[in-house]
Amino acid sequence: MSKVIINREVVDNRWIRVVANEEGVVSVPSEGAVLVPYQYWLSNQAELAGREVAVCFAPDDEPESLPVDANTFAMIACDFPAFTDGRGFSIGRLLRERHGFTGELRAVGDVFKDTINYLARCGFTAFDVRSDKDIVEAAKGLDDFTEQYQSSVAQPLPLFRRRGVTA
Repeated sequence: MSKVIINREVVDNRWIRVVANEEGVVSVPSEGAVLVPYQYWLSNQAELAGREVAVCFAPDDEPESLPVDANTFAMIACDFPAFTDGRGFSIGRLLRERHGFTGELRAVGDVFKDTINYLARCGFTAFDVRSDKDIVEAAKGLDDFTEQYQSSVAQPLPLFRRRGVTA
């Protein structure tokens, strides 16, 4: 069983990620918790009814097109097909801030230590680290920075608003 980082801990990944093959065909296993492409879910909701299903937004999917409350899902993932494609950061932040998603928000794809801290600031709570990277080392990326200047999902107040405020 593969491992993922969830809420800062390395744990077993209970979700089976389903992706389309080269011909674009999606084959969903008959049992287990499945993470399916968002577009596949949109077209096959009836077939997936009664199953434990999570959706994975591709970089060109729009959270605004979600026809149900985002909190219908226990987990939503965003795909990062390449390090240079940052659209998933925006999708994650939109799911948290505009759609009020409170469940597990998972980054999948080209995820590694250098990106994890930034992903967490956008509201991601789970990280499916690239298989060629050390997941324990990647988890340390969550603590790469002790303070951030800008506001984020994780810290709504920018540093200049937090100066002089005692807890």
